[in-house]
Amino acid sequence: MLRLVTAIVAAGLSLPVLAGEGGDIALRHLYAGTAPAGIAELGDRPDAESRFGKGLLQFAQAVQNLGQALYRHGYDLTDRVRGPMLIRIPINPAPEPIDYEKLRAVLASLVSDLDVAQATLLQAGVAGNYVIPVDVLKVAIDIDGNGVAGEGENIGAIIGPSLGVTSVPAGSAPAAGEPAAVVLGLDRADAIWMAGYANIVAAEAEFLLAHDFSPLLETLLPRLFPKAGLATDVLTEPTRPRGRYDYLNPNELGLIADLIAAIHTMDWPVVDRARLKSVQARLKVVTGLSRRNWQAILAETDNDHELLPGPKQSSVLGGPGITDEQVKAWLASLDIVDQMLDGKLLLPHWRFARGIDLNAYFSEATHTDPIMLLTGHDALPFLKDGPVMNDETFAAANRAFGWQWLGYAFWFN
Repeated sequence: MLRLVTAIVAAGLSLPVLAGEGGDIALRHLYAGTAPAGIAELGDRPDAESRFGKGLLQFAQAVQNLGQALYRHGYDLTDRVRGPMLIRIPINPAPEPIDYEKLRAVLASLVSDLDVAQATLLQAGVAGNYVIPVDVLKVAIDIDGNGVAGEGENIGAIIGPSLGVTSVPAGSAPAAGEPAAVVLGLDRADAIWMAGYANIVAAEAEFLLAHDFSPLLETLLPRLFPKAGLATDVLTEPTRPRGRYDYLNPNELGLIADLIAAIHTMDWPVVDRARLKSVQARLKVVTGLSRRNWQAILAETDNDHELLPGPKQSSVLGGPGITDEQVKAWLASLDIVDQMLDGKLLLPHWRFARGIDLNAYFSEATHTDPIMLLTGHDALPFLKDGPVMNDETFAAANRAFGWQWLGYAFWFN
C-alpha cells in the first residue's frame, strides 16, 4: 500500500471535487487527526456517503492506533537504518519496553481495528452515488496520542520528506516547486477497494500471529525498537568507521546481516491454526472483493479524480490508463489465484514434478521455515498430484501487463 501512496504523491495533481455533509464531516476529522471523534459524530447515519466517511475514519483509526503503539515503544529508524526508508514518524524520547506478548497484542488489535473498518466500508460499497475528495498528504495521524495532530503528524510529513514533497494547507495555492494538492475522488468502488486492502494487511498480521515468531525479537526487531529493551550485544557493539572503498556503510551492512539472521531463525511453530486458516480465507475475500470492485468501476459513468479507473476513465496517477484487455486478464488471474488457494492448482517447486497444495499447507502445517521449503524438505508433506502452475498459467496477464505486472497487482489489489 505504501508503494501505491508513493505513486499517488509523485503524480502531483488537480482540482478538488465536492463532498456531501457526511463526507465533509469525515474530511474535517481526517485532516485534524481526530478519527474517534469523527466516528462518533457520524454515528449511525444511514446514507452511503456517511457510511463511507465513517469507514475511512475507522481505517485511519486502525493506522493511528498502530502508529501510537509504535511510538509508545520507541520505533526509530533514524540511526539504525539508512537509505530508502519512506516512513518517518516522531520519535518517543522515553519509550516503554516491549516484549513478545505486547507485540502480539499490537498485531491482534490491528486485525480487530481493520475488521471494524472493513465491515463499514463494505456497507458503503453496496450502493450509492457519492464522491469524497481526499487530499492524501493532509490526512493527519495523532502518532504521539496527545489528542492533537501536530507538526510532523500527517502523511505529507511522514512520507513527504523522502519524496521531496510537502502537504499544501487547505485553501492555499502551492508555493513555487510544491506539488498541487493530491486529491483523490473516492467513491463506492474505492470503498470496496479499501475493504480489500484491510484484509490484505490483516492477513499479514494474522500470518505472524498464527506462529511463534519470537526469534524476530532477537534478530530484526531490536533495529526497529532500539530503546525498548530488545537490544542485543550485536547492536550495542560500536560500529566500525566506514572505509574509503565501502559501497555500503556498516549500518546498512548490519541491516543485511540482521535480515539474514532473521531468515535463518525463521523456523516458526504454528501456535494458532485458526489464524493460519484465516489467512487463506482472507486472501479469498480479497479476490472476491476485487471482482466486486471492478464490477463497480465498470458501471461508473463519471471520470472524477479516479484512483483506479475503468477503461473509459483516466487516473490521477497519469499514464496510459487501463485497457479492456487488462481488466479481463486481471479477472482471469483472480480465478487462477482462487484455484491455487483451494489447492486445485498446485504451486511448482524447482525440485519436484509434483506441486505444492496451498490448501494443505494452510490446513496442516505445523511450522513455517522458508529455507526448508525452498530446499524441498518441508515441501514434502504438501506435494500432490494434479495440475501444476506453469509458464502458460498467467500468459494473459503477462501479455496485458508485461514486466509491470507486480506494480499493477499492488494498484489493483
